[in-house]
Amino acid sequence: MFGLVRLFLLLLAAFLGGIFYERGQQQQKCELDGGQWARAGFCQH
Repeated sequence: MFGLVRLFLLLLAAFLGGIFYERGQQQQKCELDGGQWARAGFCQH
């Protein structure tokens, strides 16, 4: 039973880590293109 809970927590951590990594990549791409990264999580040109 604990193995399933641990698996779920590890998958959740990996998923959230991927989301934050992708947002960081999008923010860098936005700034390189001359846009401004909005607090809501999108690029404004």
